[in-house]
Amino acid sequence: MDSFDDIRPYNDQESKIAMARLLQNNEFLDLLSSKNNPFKFILFNTLFRYLSRPLLRRNLSKILMRINNVYDFQEEISKRLVRTLDETTSGYFFSGLETLKAKKSYLFLSNHRDIALDPALVNLAMRQVKRETVRIAIGDNLLSKEYATDLIRINKSFIVKRSFANRRQKLEFLKRLSQYIQQCLLKDKCSVWIAQAEGRAKTGKDFTDTALLKMLALCKSKVESFSDIVDRTNIIPVSIAYEYDPCIKEKVSEIYAKQNGQEYIKSTSEDLDSIVKGFLDFKGRVNVTFGNVISEGIDTADCLAKAIDQQIHSNYCLFPSNIVAWQSLNPDKKEILVELKSKWPNEDWVKAELDFKNHLISCLSDEFLKIAIQIYAEPVNSRLMYPI
Repeated sequence: MDSFDDIRPYNDQESKIAMARLLQNNEFLDLLSSKNNPFKFILFNTLFRYLSRPLLRRNLSKILMRINNVYDFQEEISKRLVRTLDETTSGYFFSGLETLKAKKSYLFLSNHRDIALDPALVNLAMRQVKRETVRIAIGDNLLSKEYATDLIRINKSFIVKRSFANRRQKLEFLKRLSQYIQQCLLKDKCSVWIAQAEGRAKTGKDFTDTALLKMLALCKSKVESFSDIVDRTNIIPVSIAYEYDPCIKEKVSEIYAKQNGQEYIKSTSEDLDSIVKGFLDFKGRVNVTFGNVISEGIDTADCLAKAIDQQIHSNYCLFPSNIVAWQSLNPDKKEILVELKSKWPNEDWVKAELDFKNHLISCLSDEFLKIAIQIYAEPVNSRLMYPI
């Protein structure tokens, strides 16, 4: 038994077995039917699900007959992702891929806006330059259902456990996770994606958690230094930017509750609903920028965090939505606004303001609106920490 069997992605044979399990999982089939269910009347839900299961199972069987391994599965996912992005964005753009060296593995460490779409975009970028897709770190808080575990492990994801009985158990797991990531990079020659901090940056502030970076070094030997780990890990910061956030209302609601001393309790389907909205709702323009490998002279987690943050902030694409939001909060800073808008010489700024207001129409109360605008303005604040 491999010491990482409980967290690693499935191999080809395991994936075939998992796909067969998905076909027999009524809860999974009901989920698929509910997301495409045109009938909203509760009285018909049970009947609809009962009738739709055989049809869904038959259609899925036809698809899975074409899938013999993990590569085939991701190829199918990639085709559907491209179609979805074509329908739900005004264009998606990748930059910095030319710096990646062939047959070299990297640790892609990115800011985090969308639960599932962030790593999916990184994988799509890898496919565009004909590189192997990455292994994806996924928190076990998203895996309350058996079908969710099967889906993510088929898709080359590994599990990051987050609940422990005591600190000793947590440390033991983090050491094992550190060892697994190094195995991916050095032995398996497979790149890895991981978010710069636990959970999405719902406030729009993108900063790297030093605890995450210390975890990466837990596998080092007694004679190795922190900088040795950094040099061999090939860390590349990645900046992921969406012009419009499909989940803005949900993020604002959570922030508002916390600001007012209220306990925010997620619904049982909230994470799943966020994943669906992230994929299927309109996002405007999308930009993913790959930075440069971080190396040389990084001897502490704090120094590494600063280096990662600087690249993520500097490479982050400030869309008109971000600039319009920042302008509403800083109307007197004319020179900076001129500089920011100069990056979009062909933009119709009157239309940009109107589009942004229409996007925020769901945030009807003044309190919600203020929070939403602040979220969109934060990436500009982060960028202004460095010379423009």
